[in-house]
Amino acid sequence: MSYLPGKFVWFEHHSSNMARARSFYESLLGWRTETMPMGGKDYSMIMNSGNAIGGYGNAAPGTPNRWMAYLSVASVDDSYRAALATGAKGLMAPMDFGPVGRGATLADPTGAVFSLWKSAEGDKPDSGKTPVGEWVWNELWTSDATKALAFYEGVFGFTHESMDMGPGGVYTLLVASGKRRGGMTGSVNPRATSMWLPYIEVADCDATANRAVTLGGTVLSAPADIPGVGRFAILADPLNAAFAVLRSNDTAA
Repeated sequence: MSYLPGKFVWFEHHSSNMARARSFYESLLGWRTETMPMGGKDYSMIMNSGNAIGGYGNAAPGTPNRWMAYLSVASVDDSYRAALATGAKGLMAPMDFGPVGRGATLADPTGAVFSLWKSAEGDKPDSGKTPVGEWVWNELWTSDATKALAFYEGVFGFTHESMDMGPGGVYTLLVASGKRRGGMTGSVNPRATSMWLPYIEVADCDATANRAVTLGGTVLSAPADIPGVGRFAILADPLNAAFAVLRSNDTAA
């Protein structure tokens, strides 16, 4: 088994209406759902072209509907303790999930919620190109970029690169295990809650955004080009969980 600490290895949709979420994403992206037993309960796993890429779960009472990113770490317990000591808030203490792995959930010092994960089977190797329908990027929208960067570098060992986005300012790239794993930017609204925004690879950004609306979703940021990267849009599903879609310049067939 091999591991890639610093890689976002799993994404879970937490909502108050799992059936509605499934219907939306299966219609939009062609995903399928398989049920597997986990710890005496059934788990709804998202399948894309036969590959397990995420799951659906019920949102805890009082929490918003959202996508939850899982970050691979060498030790869930050690990372959890280090995160709490550096200003994070513990939302779920480390626990085992049947034979699958061990996880925990945190809010970073700026309020963005994510989970830690150590799989019992290792991490999926990096591939050269991301297949359509799979996760291609994860982006932190934060109310305090300086505080957030210090946290993720100090606790999880990320390094960073800066990308000049012209009028959009400087974009921060998070690097781990020799690869760019995600990005970081200041929230458009400083009063907005910090959050991780996952990106899904699609064959046609504009067509996907249009179809999302017909399925009950909302376009939060209209399709636009990112020079040298591709074309993206930011959307919300009918349950108001935000996500983004990207048609990369090097999309896999």
